[in-house]
Amino acid sequence: MRELRRRHFDAGVSARRDPRDHLLLALAGASRRIGFPRAGSRVLLTAVLPSPRQPHRAEHWAALAQEFEWKTPPPAPRPASAPGRRVVIHLGAGHPVRIWPRDRFELLAHRLRTAGWQVTMLDDSAPDLEALLAALASADRFIGNDSGPGHLAALLGVPTFTIFGPQLPDLFAPRHPQAAWVEGAPCPHKPCFDDCRFRAPHCLLDVDAESVWHSLRSWLPIAGSE
Repeated sequence: MRELRRRHFDAGVSARRDPRDHLLLALAGASRRIGFPRAGSRVLLTAVLPSPRQPHRAEHWAALAQEFEWKTPPPAPRPASAPGRRVVIHLGAGHPVRIWPRDRFELLAHRLRTAGWQVTMLDDSAPDLEALLAALASADRFIGNDSGPGHLAALLGVPTFTIFGPQLPDLFAPRHPQAAWVEGAPCPHKPCFDDCRFRAPHCLLDVDAESVWHSLRSWLPIAGSE
């Protein structure tokens, strides 16, 4: 924290309605602290932004960009190409409660290969961001958890299929016109961010491979057809 204060930041921002973020911005000594208040955290901010009408978290980032008058052009359309059969499956996520079991992904990969798809499986051990982006850009479909790579794939124009557990697609689904997902059972505590109130995230772990495969079989021929 001392190092942050020594850098004398002109501004600090957070797109999350999380008082912990706002406290960190204040402790870091940022002159301008911009965000979306919650639970009294407006006292820690110098500029309070109203929550966007649309709940998706991308709208919060867009509101922050507008505050700084930054242009946010839409992603460039992906060049049209012949429909391919290359699938990238990413196994990781930023929080353990969002990670669907590896053996279920492996079952999906086996069935995809049997059906004639070329499957590449990735995890969080990718050497760097450039390598990850190259792998995602080479794909015709993306399958994964509620995670950053899914959003990167969508940004690159790749149709995405996401397995949601403790989070809500309305907030965090990748923004692609052919994005699809399966969502775990309802829970009164959703959306959850960092952890689960139970011993295990049953909303995600109770999503079985058969139900995911059933949804995938309907989505695969459609995604990328435009």
